[in-house]
Amino acid sequence: MTGFAAIAGDVNAGPSPAGEITGQGRVAVTRLTLTDFRNYAQARLNLDARSVVLAGANGAGKTNILEAVSFLAPGRGLRRAKLGEVTRTDAGTEAAPAGRSWAVAAEVDGPDGPVSLGTGLDPEPGTVRDRRVVRVDGQTEKAQAVLAEHIAVVWLTPQMDGLFIDGPGARRRFLDRLVYAADPAHAGRVSAYEQAMRERARLLSDHGPGADAAWLDALEATMAEKGMAVAWARRDMVGRLAAFIEAGAGPFPGAVLGLAGGPEAWLDDMPSLAAEEHLRNRLAQERGADAQDGRTRTGPHRTDLEVRHAAKKREAALCSTGEQKALLIALVLAHARMRAVERGACPVLLLDEVAAHLDQDRRIALFDLIDGLNAQAWMTGTDPELFAGMRDRAQFFQVADGAVSAPETS
Repeated sequence: MTGFAAIAGDVNAGPSPAGEITGQGRVAVTRLTLTDFRNYAQARLNLDARSVVLAGANGAGKTNILEAVSFLAPGRGLRRAKLGEVTRTDAGTEAAPAGRSWAVAAEVDGPDGPVSLGTGLDPEPGTVRDRRVVRVDGQTEKAQAVLAEHIAVVWLTPQMDGLFIDGPGARRRFLDRLVYAADPAHAGRVSAYEQAMRERARLLSDHGPGADAAWLDALEATMAEKGMAVAWARRDMVGRLAAFIEAGAGPFPGAVLGLAGGPEAWLDDMPSLAAEEHLRNRLAQERGADAQDGRTRTGPHRTDLEVRHAAKKREAALCSTGEQKALLIALVLAHARMRAVERGACPVLLLDEVAAHLDQDRRIALFDLIDGLNAQAWMTGTDPELFAGMRDRAQFFQVADGAVSAPETS
């Protein structure tokens, strides 16, 4: 177990959390166009660099717009949806007509100037396989990872409110999203590790520990190489993030972070190559037990992100619902600040229903912190009055039944 204290020692070489924010470049979506996306046949938002408030009734499509923005970055978006699930369906049907695709296009203004980004579903004729296409300034790219060169996106949704009481998998995915924002190649390493793990599990299930040794050796070598790279990246992220989350921000509490359950602790005691060899040896030794149990006992797929309320010295899972929400916001803000200091620009923040359960003081503090980060934040809510503190700092839109109104001018 890496634990809380061990991680704190890794942050000394990183940038100061008090690093300068004012005057940094802002990354902002200045135009967003949706085509056959969720409940939108067509929608277009013309924007400036300020934050965005989307107000409307539940089910109107506010979160769908945030999801569209999340697809401007690598990954599966804030709902982790399959590509085909995003396509708009015809009224009264549960599935989109065969061959219909969806698209999200945007103009993004960043420190290096404006860029046109586009992504969407490209069904492959004659197959059941869906492919995501990515274009930058009109040129089709081979991999979606190129999007990270132009925009980083971090989100907070109501579904994440149970992060600290859910299973380790939810916290692991949350941590991996933070890593992706800084290192898009992390997604490929996680995918390669998990694919090799599934292949090994299938081989052990079908043939037991006496299966083809050369094949098992090759799969375990991949798991060891990719797995320890994943572990190192997670450990590095937690170590850097610790410096920005420990003190908290305004009324949002500080937190102490740690990792448990995975091989990250090995990196405290041995170099990366030795840790990789250690994981490979453990996997070979545990073939029999893994075959019997039907699971892989050791590896970064068992890692858990631990969070403790710094002032109260209490595990997040034992904190009140309000404290857990404040801790989650503090984590997202700390990551945004870390990115701003390290990269000179804050990620675009997608904050779904973020104000609904905050008192007025915390709402105002949140808006002030967003301004201090020089961030473009996209926020949703049923009551626009919850965002009165952003009236002169954001552009407001009304969302209703798959349509978005022009921003208010008052």
